[in-house]
Amino acid sequence: MPSIPIWQWSAVATARAIRAGHVSSLEVVRAHLERMRAANPAVNAVVVDLGGEALRFARRADQAVAKRGPLGLLHGVPVTVKENVDVRGRPNPNGVPAQRGLIAPDDAPVVANLRRAGAIVIGLTNTPEFSMRAFTDNPLHGLTLNPWDPAITCGGSSGGAAAAVALGIGAIAHGNDIGGSLRWPAHCNGVATIRPTQGRVPAFNPSAPQERPLLQQLMSVQGPLAREVRDVRLALAAMSARDPRDPWWVPAPLKGPPPARPIRVALARLPSDMVVDAGTMNLVARAAGHLEDAGYRIDEVTLPDLTALWQLWADILCTEIATLQAPTMDALGSADFRRAMRGITALSKPLDLAGYMSAIAMRSRHLRNWLLFLERYPLVLTPASVRPTPGPRADLGGDAALKDIFYNDLRFISSVNALGLPAAVVPVGLQQGRPVGVQLIGSRYREDLCLDAARAIERRSGTLAHRLWARDAAAGSARRR
Repeated sequence: MPSIPIWQWSAVATARAIRAGHVSSLEVVRAHLERMRAANPAVNAVVVDLGGEALRFARRADQAVAKRGPLGLLHGVPVTVKENVDVRGRPNPNGVPAQRGLIAPDDAPVVANLRRAGAIVIGLTNTPEFSMRAFTDNPLHGLTLNPWDPAITCGGSSGGAAAAVALGIGAIAHGNDIGGSLRWPAHCNGVATIRPTQGRVPAFNPSAPQERPLLQQLMSVQGPLAREVRDVRLALAAMSARDPRDPWWVPAPLKGPPPARPIRVALARLPSDMVVDAGTMNLVARAAGHLEDAGYRIDEVTLPDLTALWQLWADILCTEIATLQAPTMDALGSADFRRAMRGITALSKPLDLAGYMSAIAMRSRHLRNWLLFLERYPLVLTPASVRPTPGPRADLGGDAALKDIFYNDLRFISSVNALGLPAAVVPVGLQQGRPVGVQLIGSRYREDLCLDAARAIERRSGTLAHRLWARDAAAGSARRR
């Protein structure tokens, strides 16, 4: 067993220790609850404490171990769930005070899969209103801070999830992603994630009064965040089990055929209009060097139609919101939410029916071009963001600020959602004490290649959360002196 505190163990080590009887699930869950109650008040990442029921589930998990029956991949492992998916019997307000009475009649598929794998939910994490801002703040639960530095955002919309797992609250965090909501918070908080291929992890909210618009169904995914890449891989396997409630779910294998060696990686050439930070880009170059050291072949390449693809994502998403969701959002959302959404909408072109249909058709062309590109380059390495992480409410700085963030800084991230392709983010280092991650994009259902490359970078960069804990421990020791 690791000689460090239980809450610092990886999910892989935790599951192995519980299965072997070296530690009980009850001990593990108690350790994580103690960590949550000690560390969470400073950042407000977990907004619903499920400690009471978590302890009951932990006792049942230990009984199952004692009976020596079959155990799931995550048996007894503590996890958190983002408060925008259904957890049976719990409210799913999605950051909106008026939706506090929306009670989940059943678990969402991703939650059900985690439970079937033996995971124990210890808390629900914060998300912005309607999960539609890239900054985690709402009038129901308030602002979530970045554990590395309260002067920068924890990201969004899975900001609470990423901040929690970085702090050691749960071995795995659940999140979701329609425009970067897994990868952007992973970058901001120095943790790893995978945005799975659309159809990999089943999705559905039993409490939802109506279905989401078509392209939102195709661009949104559920996925894991964790401190280590191997934990992301383990969680993805658990989350990916079939659920008949999702008609888009695909029974694709988690490991595909090996590509030709050396694996060719396209290092994304920056668009000419993109303003970048030299220090951030130096870390991207370092990640490319790590991959070369691991035997990958790196070529700097211009990606297919990146800017047009980003615009397509923005136009389709904002048109669907304006047509089907805006009346509810305007009626129930706060002034800050409406202000941020106006700025995001200003980056898009409203589409009429013909324009919307043409955009859907053009999406197929973009995806075809990318799939052909990925035949030559099975992986693409890009920045997660090209400039330093902004402040915790930077999206309220006006339309120009929003354009800087979404179009300039996060263009490589949001474009991937329009394609439905898998993409991992892994931390590569610190820039002025703040985490920086890189993105690895693969072809459809090749999460395995993305995670293999992320692991190669992690082996050389280290697990960033360990540095956060060491820094905080040193600060605490200095205060006690």
